[in-house]
Amino acid sequence: MAYFPFYIDIKDKKILVVGGGKVALRKVEKLLQFEPKITVVAPFICDEIRKLGVSIIERKFIDSDIDNIFCAISATDDEVVNGHIFKLCSEKNILVNTVDDKDKCGFIFPALVNKNGITAGITSSGKSPVYAKYIRERLENLLDDNADITETLFKYRKRIKSEIRNEADRKIVFERLLALCLSRDEIDDNLVSKLIEEANNEN
Repeated sequence: MAYFPFYIDIKDKKILVVGGGKVALRKVEKLLQFEPKITVVAPFICDEIRKLGVSIIERKFIDSDIDNIFCAISATDDEVVNGHIFKLCSEKNILVNTVDDKDKCGFIFPALVNKNGITAGITSSGKSPVYAKYIRERLENLLDDNADITETLFKYRKRIKSEIRNEADRKIVFERLLALCLSRDEIDDNLVSKLIEEANNEN
């Protein structure tokens, strides 16, 4: 099965994480980058999760825990509990991820990159997680080497769109600007003005 990379704003969305160990911790840490409202439910919750400032309910999962949530992550080591949560969520059309059980997942966690204005999820659809991790690490290194490019392009995006009417010409200017960023040329207002003028004069 190939998974569609569906990007969605989860800020302030209610997310339930069932499980309080290291696996749950990794999921919570990934999610917190995007500012949802997370509740962790488990009989035992590790200190690392407690320090993250999420809501804590220290008891076993009960069915009403899924009321009014956006999605659930089942990260327990109990297959019966995981299966029950998956069944409940499926019946109520709630997205659910069951850790290490792809057959009980409505969505999966990709190898995630989120830095320098770029967010990317990489998955091999379960075929080779180690290769997805390798690609993620390569992409992280690329972004580290070009940390300021996203902000530079964003800085001039609105101006270029407003001053160049033709979409094809705008694309050319953005590509030229990107090439200059990658070659470490100094980008300033005068250079961008020149690129815009050249694009408009070509028509």
